[in-house]
Amino acid sequence: MSSLPALLGARFRAAAELDPELRPATKPQFGHFQSNVALRLAKAEGANPREIAQRLVDQIDVADIAEPLEIAGPGFINIRLRADVLAAEAERVRTDPANGLVITDSPQTVVIDYPSANVAKQMHVGHLRTSIIGDCFNRVLTALGHTVIPQDHMGDWGRQFGMLVEQVLDEGADASALGLAESEALYKRAQARFNDDPAFADRARKRVVALQSGDPATLEIWRALVDASRRGLMESYRRLGILVELDDFDGESRYNDALPGVVDELESRGIAVIDQGALCVFVDGYAAPMIVRNRDGGFGYSATDLAAIRLRVDELGADRVLYVVDARQSDHFGQVFSVARTAGWLPDRVEARHTPFGMVLGTDGKPLKTRDGSTATLESLLDAAETEATPEIALAAIKYADLSNSLIKDYVFDLDRMVRTTGDTGPYLQYAHARCNQVLRRAEAEGYATGPVSVLGEPAEQQLALQLTRFDDAVQEVAAGLQPHKLTTYLYELAELFSTFYEQCPVLKSTDPVRASRLGLTQATKDVLAAGLDMLGITAPERM
Repeated sequence: MSSLPALLGARFRAAAELDPELRPATKPQFGHFQSNVALRLAKAEGANPREIAQRLVDQIDVADIAEPLEIAGPGFINIRLRADVLAAEAERVRTDPANGLVITDSPQTVVIDYPSANVAKQMHVGHLRTSIIGDCFNRVLTALGHTVIPQDHMGDWGRQFGMLVEQVLDEGADASALGLAESEALYKRAQARFNDDPAFADRARKRVVALQSGDPATLEIWRALVDASRRGLMESYRRLGILVELDDFDGESRYNDALPGVVDELESRGIAVIDQGALCVFVDGYAAPMIVRNRDGGFGYSATDLAAIRLRVDELGADRVLYVVDARQSDHFGQVFSVARTAGWLPDRVEARHTPFGMVLGTDGKPLKTRDGSTATLESLLDAAETEATPEIALAAIKYADLSNSLIKDYVFDLDRMVRTTGDTGPYLQYAHARCNQVLRRAEAEGYATGPVSVLGEPAEQQLALQLTRFDDAVQEVAAGLQPHKLTTYLYELAELFSTFYEQCPVLKSTDPVRASRLGLTQATKDVLAAGLDMLGITAPERM
């Protein structure tokens, strides 16, 4: 069933031949929605707006869902939904296992590239954002009936492994026993030696050749480093509560054998040309070419990403490929997508989309760093948050702060604000859910029945019921536009409306059928909050 605003919009559009631009009414006495379509038509036609409004009111039949339309001021049209229609829609949300979501009848296979960590390195603040955002997309699209395949495009190949393996051999270390912090320390020691010790650097370069040639001893150490990092990363993913499993690791090494074929095809078809010794693709609209093979014969990230797109379309059957990567990579993905389409590896039926995000800033407005000036690790941020709140609440605070902003914007990591149980925060939504549970527990203890939603005599009841019917609209908007703040805004407004309802409409002190109806509204609110929080990757606690 279409949402009530959609039904109203369709009726208005049929009569006015113009988008009615329905807006929530600013005050209860103006109804539930207002439209200025008459004013816009009057301006175009040079007519009196109130006369246009009257003409529309006479033409538009909404008797099945709304009370008689009213004209206000210079020509605004006020719309008040019928209380029984609102009650029926809220009851539908309450009794629907999907909480009113419209599950797609055309499911897609969606590949989401996140969080893209690296071997021998701890996850840092940038991985925090891609993890939280990518996980939200995963949960939203899965809830709507799509098949989601996470791909953790892990940095597990490249020249750095020559010096890593050589350092392991020099130290006699057990690569399989290294944790992420220990692996990163090893990496830093290897990097320092590579820069300062020419003999070590020479051995490291030869070790790269051995790795690429398939030397068994070198490959054994490389695999141990990769496996140890995967185990460490999985611990971080579990702590963060994101839906990535071991089978979702998609290392760059996976594409090694495919790279020569990818590049040769681009060259043989004239898509790529030699320029100053490198094989390049000149993409319209970009100042610099995309290099697919370096002048020394090595393959770069562009070749790997092209091979990945081809595999994700051909083998995984992707209808949609989403890359949750920071904004600095926008040009890179723009070129990769363009070349993949030119080569025919990315058909028009497949959407490829880079979802860029901004930086995490400290309270000083500068990029978030540790006290020694290094990049803040994910673990350090979670540890700091858990000094301010329980792990459940701390995680809610961090995730909500990230997702409630427009993704492309930077946001301030302010723990004092983020963990508050008042205002637009994750803990506030958790508290609203816990309060719904408290009311329902007390009702059950006193033997009061819950639902159906049938009586909406007060404005606060009607506004809460109307907001419940908008859940599907909010979720569908996130699925299409990939802007999680649309869902966080919806949930915050729902929590605020429940708070007003709770204050103005006695629940347990009422008598049936009002009490049962208000308990039904409370239950529906609890269920929608829980479902929405889950899509954000946030736990909905029973008590707080």
